[in-house]
Amino acid sequence: MTRLAVLGTATALLAGCGTGTIRPDYASTSEYLQIGGRKPTNPEPIIENAGAFCLEVREEWHEDGRTPDGERLFARDTLRRAVACNEKSR
Repeated sequence: MTRLAVLGTATALLAGCGTGTIRPDYASTSEYLQIGGRKPTNPEPIIENAGAFCLEVREEWHEDGRTPDGERLFARDTLRRAVACNEKSR
């Protein structure tokens, strides 16, 4: 009886390890996340007119870890700060 249980367990383990591993396919449609490839370039800051003041808006990409299979993750931060308005403001 124990011999049958050991044989059954060994067979199950060998069958499980013998099958091919499915490689995950990570994808993202988010404009704030990129999976794999190279780090995206940071665009030039823009100035937005907010009425009584203006905002400088900067977008910066940074590496934010890896997927379980080693693909690099990049995330985008949006940074804002109040600045003096000039003729370039929108």
